[in-house]
Amino acid sequence: MAAEAEKRQGRRTVRGMAPSLAVVLLAAGFIYLFVPHDEDIDPVKPVGYHVELESARRAAPYPVLAPAGLPDSWRATSVRYDGDPSRSATWHLGFVTPDTQYAAVEQSDAARSERYVADVTQGARKTGRTSRIDGFEWTRYEGEKYDALVRKVPAAGDGKGRPAEAEKGEADTGARKDGARSHTVVVTGTASFEQLGRLAAALSDGEGKGRTR
Repeated sequence: MAAEAEKRQGRRTVRGMAPSLAVVLLAAGFIYLFVPHDEDIDPVKPVGYHVELESARRAAPYPVLAPAGLPDSWRATSVRYDGDPSRSATWHLGFVTPDTQYAAVEQSDAARSERYVADVTQGARKTGRTSRIDGFEWTRYEGEKYDALVRKVPAAGDGKGRPAEAEKGEADTGARKDGARSHTVVVTGTASFEQLGRLAAALSDGEGKGRTR
């Protein structure tokens, strides 16, 4: 008898919940149909980076690079400078390309440059191939996640005087400020090598120097 009473009570409970559930579903349907929502909203949130760039250029022990002349369809999404004197100085500037791929400029004076390259490229490996971009050679790296163009810039006053990869007779456009440390420039991301090359070609230290062309 007790078991039968419990079954009847359970059935009454379920029947009592049904109207409430119907009201909830009806309200949810109303909200979806009549409350404005836009599934086409662009999820990319561009950031301004010029204040951080100028601060980094004053503090860094090498010329900090950023693109000049790229169209607005290249949207900056992240910026960071870490100049902790106990470690290497690193600069990062990330973009979403016009075809919604990721591309970033990474710079560091880290002593172990290959480890630095591996870190910022998510483990990309040197291919042995190079890309000549306006007179300078960048080494190609390829990886499962990111590809990259990598260029190592010697220190100012180290006797080299100009990038070793520059064509004979060219002016030095490596543009290192006095006493600047040797450093590594990496242009990396999910973007194609064509897009990475376009970003590399646009790099400038803001004074008409440091460009790769």
